[in-house]
Amino acid sequence: MEAVGCTVWAIPEGYIPSGSVSQAHDLVSHEAACFLNASDRDAEIKITLFFRDREPIGPYRLTVPSRRTVHMRFNDLTDPAPVPRDTSYASLIEASAPVVVQHTRLDSRQPAMALLSTVAYPVAAS
Repeated sequence: MEAVGCTVWAIPEGYIPSGSVSQAHDLVSHEAACFLNASDRDAEIKITLFFRDREPIGPYRLTVPSRRTVHMRFNDLTDPAPVPRDTSYASLIEASAPVVVQHTRLDSRQPAMALLSTVAYPVAAS
């Protein structure tokens, strides 16, 4: 199967509200990165978070198996440190194989929830 995507992605906008209208898993405010690995080899992913007023955190690590998808919530990242809530951040994603990355946020601080989704910025191959 032909690989699609890139090995370096950036998500310049990140923010996880600490509040939610419910503690039900599907209604908790969150940020997510959805990965598609259409290649024939596993993709080892490293995520580094950048902040306005503090040093970066990372790398967070995960594997996206070959010909699979992984939907990862930033809320669930804990190693090397939990992602801070109510704090703006940006993400740099580096992959060992080409992947496609989609970024999603659910803001459920109010009953009229907002869902935002966009494809991350791929760094062009040189």
